[in-house]
Amino acid sequence: MVVNQIYINVALAFIAAIVIAFAATPIVRAFANRVGAIDVPRDATRVHDHPIPRLGGLAIFLGFLFAVVLFADVSKPVQGMLLGAVVIVISGVIDDITPLKWYLKLLFQLLAAGIAVYHGIVVNAVSNPNVFSSSEILAFGSLAIPITVLWIVGITNAVNLIDGLDGLACGVSGISSVTMLVIALLVSDLNIAVITAALAGACLGFLPYNMNPAKIFMGDTGALLLGFVLSTVSIMGLFKFFAIISFAVPFLALGLPLFDTAFAFIRRISKGQHPMHRDRGHFHHRLIDMGLSQKQAVAILYAISGILGLSAVVITTSGEVRAVIVVIALLVAGIVGISILGKRHGKKHDDEEDKL
Repeated sequence: MVVNQIYINVALAFIAAIVIAFAATPIVRAFANRVGAIDVPRDATRVHDHPIPRLGGLAIFLGFLFAVVLFADVSKPVQGMLLGAVVIVISGVIDDITPLKWYLKLLFQLLAAGIAVYHGIVVNAVSNPNVFSSSEILAFGSLAIPITVLWIVGITNAVNLIDGLDGLACGVSGISSVTMLVIALLVSDLNIAVITAALAGACLGFLPYNMNPAKIFMGDTGALLLGFVLSTVSIMGLFKFFAIISFAVPFLALGLPLFDTAFAFIRRISKGQHPMHRDRGHFHHRLIDMGLSQKQAVAILYAISGILGLSAVVITTSGEVRAVIVVIALLVAGIVGISILGKRHGKKHDDEEDKL
């Protein structure tokens, strides 16, 4: 009976977050217009062609916060996550209204990470990726706190860096949340399941306003919030499984923003640029430059993120469940590929008719 109640809480957290985020977004949009939190396209890295209000992350935060407070067990680590999220949201709101210097944003992120660490969100050990070692666990010892802070700040910024197309960062974060939700349910970590359900629901509630053509952006308020929550939840959930292969799970669940950010930093440093220098080398920019529309590019990146997420789930399962997941992944990839190729063929055909 208790287990059934927890599953009900997971469903209620998901639904409540959707409803609150969806209902709050028009109010936040009006507020953004009133305070001048408007994204004006000023450089080539932005793909929209007219001013669009931001601050949409406030709606995501409200949906997530209320759902967690109402339905999750607000333990000390969860308190640390929520308090850190408040710090991140404050910095995001300020930045969306009056852009902050990068080092000020970093200070806010370090403060939020410090709050999380103080409340017990620490990666003390992971499964040992060295298969030749006799030890199954790789303990960090005195490096645990620096590694934790680096992970939190890194993922927080990784999600922010992929926020370049309508609905991209929100959708990818939602997929990562669902990945963690499924894994949490599979391993019976039901409080993490409630929290990830709340985050997935908040993303889904905001997404209708953020899909192309977007009516509102989530801004740094939303992107940094999603990155921070995903990073801290992954520590509370994914990193504590010590089977050797589970070392890859958090990296797969957060694969797209992680890989995109890693490539961006390598690319910029190799060119002698600052790692945070804006450019058009991100995955989504490359897809747009290949001639894809925003919707097509976002669909491809959703599919990639979904396949990485399913791979993470596969690692935690076995037998028939694993086979079903692989089949689903292949079907999703096929459907998305056929859809995109069909749309591109139709557009090419229309263009040829226009020339005639």
